[in-house]
Amino acid sequence: MMKNLTSAITKAVLALSACAALNANAGTAVAAKTVAEDKDESLFALAGIDMTGTMEVGWDSRYYFRGLWFADHTAWGGFSASVPLKGISDKLTFNFGALYTSNVETKVNSGLFDEKLEYSELDLIGSLTYDFDFLKATLVYTSYQFFDGFSGTTATTGSFGAGEFNIAHTNELGFVLTSTLGPVNVSTGYYYDFNIGGSYFEVGADYPIKVASFLTLIPAVKAGYGLDYYSDISARANGGIPGGVTSGITHAIASLAAPVNLTKSVTLTPYVAYNFSGRARESINTTDNEVFGGVKLGVSF
Repeated sequence: MMKNLTSAITKAVLALSACAALNANAGTAVAAKTVAEDKDESLFALAGIDMTGTMEVGWDSRYYFRGLWFADHTAWGGFSASVPLKGISDKLTFNFGALYTSNVETKVNSGLFDEKLEYSELDLIGSLTYDFDFLKATLVYTSYQFFDGFSGTTATTGSFGAGEFNIAHTNELGFVLTSTLGPVNVSTGYYYDFNIGGSYFEVGADYPIKVASFLTLIPAVKAGYGLDYYSDISARANGGIPGGVTSGITHAIASLAAPVNLTKSVTLTPYVAYNFSGRARESINTTDNEVFGGVKLGVSF
């Protein structure tokens, strides 16, 4: 446990240190003023590069991705950046980023082996966004690397659950539309997984509520539907046995986040969420419906 805990905390600290170092070098882009320290002297501005980005570290009590449980007590770190492609169009932006996740401690096979699950993942992301004014359209490509297998591994049983044959990596192409309906942000997306040949659809909405100059509350809802997309393991392995589920509603999730602006460039965001497992998840999630939460620290540059 201590080895896993130390490793995860070390990764989180290193990621946070990188955030601080980059932010210290990059500075915060602000409008030029008469006061010297308010002048825009960011690394990107001095280099003549029009780019913005964020670096983040965080912790989650339970790691759910599209309604599917992966591990408990996960620490993660990542970055994302956006570059306007003004040479092509003022409305086109290139985005890229990476996210690394590792569990601190997850107990599985309770009462049988009561052993620890090892899980770690790296996501590499690239996308293009076009702003139509009334909505934004994004084409996104993601490469997922599962260092301990898709379902993780344990010392005694090896592959835990062997979901989707415990694949080591997969690639995905997605198309996302985002817009606003009054004060509400809405989104819908379609994703295709090349490794398993499965499709995933998702819709979501959130409503930012400004509480104070430094605090915002963001209630949100999201739901997904999968077609041959990481559902009932036995159904996929046996070509769809009677009672097996290969497609259906994956989940619905309600959440409440509370971003706190610590400085102009640093934001602390705690959140709480409730996950409802759908028909395509009930047989493979460790818990059908449950409350979980976490917190992240972000530095913009």
